[in-house]
This record gives sequence, C-alpha cells and structure tokens, in this order.
Amino acid sequence: QVQLVESGGGLVQAGGSLRLSCAASGVISSINYMGWYRQAPGKQRELVADITSDGSTKLADSVAGRATISRDDAKDTVYLQMNGLKPEDTAVYYCNVITILGYHYWGQGTQVTVSS
Repeated sequence: QVQLVESGGGLVQAGGSLRLSCAASGVISSINYMGWYRQAPGKQRELVADITSDGSTKLADSVAGRATISRDDAKDTVYLQMNGLKPEDTAVYYCNVITILGYHYWGQGTQVTVSS
C-alpha cells in the first residue's frame, strides 16, 4: 500500500522559514512527478511547486524567489524549502506523486500557519 507522509509544517512568524518533507513508501514503480500543493480555507487547491524525474522544476508565481523544491530519489522523498514566509502562505500543504505507470497519490496534508 502506497503511503505519502508529510512533515515539517507548523506555526512560524512572518519572514521565517520551513522545510516540508514528503516521503513515499510502498511505491513499486519509479516516481516521475512530485509536487507540492496547498489549500487555504475557502480556496481551491493550488500548485506551489513541482519537480519531474529529470530535475525540471516549476514554481508558482506566488512563491517564486522564496521557495525551492528538491527530491531524493533514493529515498522517494520530495522537499519544499520556503523562506520569507507570509501570512498568505497559510494553508494545508499536500504532497502529490505520479509514478511512471501513471498512478496518482496524495499525502494527508500538513498545516502551515504564518503569523503576522
């Protein structure tokens, strides 16, 4: 059974930093796509950043210059480093993984709260 376990969320003051981690277990095939999404109360889930197996990355405009996404394929883990956090970054952050066979998986989410 595939599981995605996110960690690293929490309460941080504006201007602070967080590093989110998402470790996948039970995945039989290789992982192609790994991404971080977030959903704030009353809003739709949105892409924050993603990274493909060839290392290509994409960042949302809202976090460009403040966030870095990386992955460790040996550990089936994706990371999201966020600096200069703003209150508008407050949301539940979800990890998303797509395997080379096309299977999609989501983590349970980790809360990030940025106080002003």
